[in-house]
Amino acid sequence: MIFMLILWLVLLALGMALAVTLGFSSMVQLWLDGTPMAVMAQRMTKSISDSFPLLAVPFFIFAGNLMNTGGITERIFNFARVLVGHLRGGLGHVNVVASVVFSGMSGSALADAGGLGNMEIKAMRNAGYEAGFAGAVTVASCIIGPMIPPSIPMVLYGVLADVSIGRLFLGGVVPGLLTAVALMALIAWFAKRRNYPRDPVPSMGDIGQATLRALLPMLTPAIIIAGIAFGLFSPTEAAVVASLYALLLSFGIYREMTLKDLVKVILDTVRMSAMVCLIVATASVFAWILAANQAPMRLAAWLLSLTENPLLLLIVINLGILVAGFFIEGLAIMILIVPVLAPTLISAGIDPVHFGVVFIFNLMIGLMTPPMGVGLFVVSGVSGIRLETLIRETIPFLIPLAAVLLLLILVPGFVTWLPNLVLGPA
Repeated sequence: MIFMLILWLVLLALGMALAVTLGFSSMVQLWLDGTPMAVMAQRMTKSISDSFPLLAVPFFIFAGNLMNTGGITERIFNFARVLVGHLRGGLGHVNVVASVVFSGMSGSALADAGGLGNMEIKAMRNAGYEAGFAGAVTVASCIIGPMIPPSIPMVLYGVLADVSIGRLFLGGVVPGLLTAVALMALIAWFAKRRNYPRDPVPSMGDIGQATLRALLPMLTPAIIIAGIAFGLFSPTEAAVVASLYALLLSFGIYREMTLKDLVKVILDTVRMSAMVCLIVATASVFAWILAANQAPMRLAAWLLSLTENPLLLLIVINLGILVAGFFIEGLAIMILIVPVLAPTLISAGIDPVHFGVVFIFNLMIGLMTPPMGVGLFVVSGVSGIRLETLIRETIPFLIPLAAVLLLLILVPGFVTWLPNLVLGPA
């Protein structure tokens, strides 16, 4: 097992694809153990075919791609601009508010960064903001995407940890809004210090027009949350509803998408979904080998030997995850940690929904920390901003995010209050 872990980390360091590193290291370990290779094929197939919640992933990816292609991002940006653009440093606040609205549709941080990001950065640079600051705000705000439902990382966590995805969705709402407030407070401080511009105060007509144009897309999170809360559909079925609604808006009502665009969206969705499913399939074999070698029990014994206090245990685990996020991609951390840690957390009395939301928020911070900060590379790619400049401007935004992370750890109610209110105590 130790050899498998070392081999996996080496292959990751060499830059190989995550699914390849998981599959190859698992295959080598099975060969060393004398296990028939047919077991690997069976495990991979079973992990995909037996997981109904996993069906949500391709549909949420499809919905996000439709939103980015069908003219919806432009409506969201204009709505956010009339809402907060008149504040000092207005376009910075617009960047954050647009991410909050868009996160209720895409469920993906990188979809936010790649879709809204280019539009937001271009508007900020044209208004006189430094390119690095505009890019940093975009990187920092995109992590809100997986916090407010729907959320692709929460679906994957729910599958790996066998936790209610509906509770995870609701548990992320308040942390997502707290993150937005914390980022906007820092933007306001920068705006005052650097004398950033603001938009003119909009008229009621401008506000009404922008709201009307963005109203239908903004109903997406309300439809998802209401449907889950009233038992109209499951979180997995909510993904299908979100996709159908996005298709209706983009292709039917707004008619800003052609058949050629739709074909491209479908092909992109198939490619991204296949990548995610392959990762999940190879990860299931990897996790099975760890479980067969009693890795969860050993880790539980070691962690509980450090402390039996749930709060201290949660802090220790999150510090480890935060450090790991500097060097390992977030999905890899989730696949390695969650199946092993889940039994330990339950035995220590830690709410798995609370941990799941905190864990995902921690991973999202990793999107903006070098050298493995994928969000940094995406924003640099779509905007042309030098990576060094982007990293330098992003560092101050880690302060409010770290504060929110600590607050979520210390006060579980920020996560558990809404799920308990809507769905009842677990």
